[in-house]
Amino acid sequence: MTRSRKWSIGLTVAVIFGIGLLLGLWLNRVPAPAGIPAPLRYQPRESGEAVVMQVYQHVNPAVVNIAARRLALTFWMRVIPQTGQGSGFVIDSQGHILTNNHVVANAENLEVTFSGGKKVDAQLIGRDPVSDLAVIKVKPFPEMQVAPLGDSSHLVVGQRVIAIGNPFGFQHTVTSGFISALGRDIAVGQRTLVGMIQTDAAINPGNSGGPLINTKGKVIGVNTVIFTQGGAFTGIGFAEPINRARKVAHQIIDMGRVIYPWMGLKSWMDLDPNLAVKMGLPPVKGVLIFELVPGSPAALAGLRGGTRVAYYRGRPILLGGDVILSVDGVPTPSFDDFHTLILQKNVGDKIKVTYLRGKKESSTTVTLFADPRM
Repeated sequence: MTRSRKWSIGLTVAVIFGIGLLLGLWLNRVPAPAGIPAPLRYQPRESGEAVVMQVYQHVNPAVVNIAARRLALTFWMRVIPQTGQGSGFVIDSQGHILTNNHVVANAENLEVTFSGGKKVDAQLIGRDPVSDLAVIKVKPFPEMQVAPLGDSSHLVVGQRVIAIGNPFGFQHTVTSGFISALGRDIAVGQRTLVGMIQTDAAINPGNSGGPLINTKGKVIGVNTVIFTQGGAFTGIGFAEPINRARKVAHQIIDMGRVIYPWMGLKSWMDLDPNLAVKMGLPPVKGVLIFELVPGSPAALAGLRGGTRVAYYRGRPILLGGDVILSVDGVPTPSFDDFHTLILQKNVGDKIKVTYLRGKKESSTTVTLFADPRM
């Protein structure tokens, strides 16, 4: 084979190889880099997630951290300052903040921190140990926002709720859960908080006084207390319904204290059907009156206490008194039910009390007085 023939064949192979190489690169081409793309804005995948985010963004600016400084005595009788933490939320444009009584009780100085980090001093307007609520006040400023208050009279078990507060000092923490129960009564020290909202939204020390919010961004409760055996949240928290809290707050702002309606029962006992039959009464549930305060609304309306002494479970009781069966047509199977209904009334209201005297059922009208013990 001549040299020219070999050169021709080699050139042909080289051309074919080059064409194949170019064709392969074209078929497997990779676009040139166009720079690092901007991070995508987070889009929630679930509607429940979106609701929590929206409610937090809407209400959080009105939620505050409260630092309550107190003076305490050591074992050696030295005075030292102590600081407690709690939560609260702004309820009007005048700078009034609703919180729990136990957050601010005995405080010498109150400092409020808003979500943006702004710190301002606050003054105590008034406290109500009965409901464990209190109102403090800050000087209004242009950026201050007010939490929208809702209606707690139409809540439903299973309804989603969101809590915002400062658990263990971790400011502006959000948790969510559901309404676990309604109308719960829980003993706190020597008092019983009645008609509370029970929730499984995580509430811990420092959450006290913060808002419990529905999915529409309206405050429906004031986070107040937890049930725990270890000191931390175990799935059971309680909030004061906002309708009652609003009423308490208005009285504190207007008068510096809360005036409660009062009927004048001095002592009593819950009566169940079995015990009623043993006492010679029809099988009813109600509140058996032992004693009434002389001159009280109940006494003036003709209700009567017991007249004869008997012993029940080793303690003396008075029998023969009236048994309160209902208030304004709503049954009162226990004193807690009766007390809850009275707390919903106002001083001066006239209520219809249905009672059992012996075996005869009757009704009377009671005009509520202001509780003289407050």
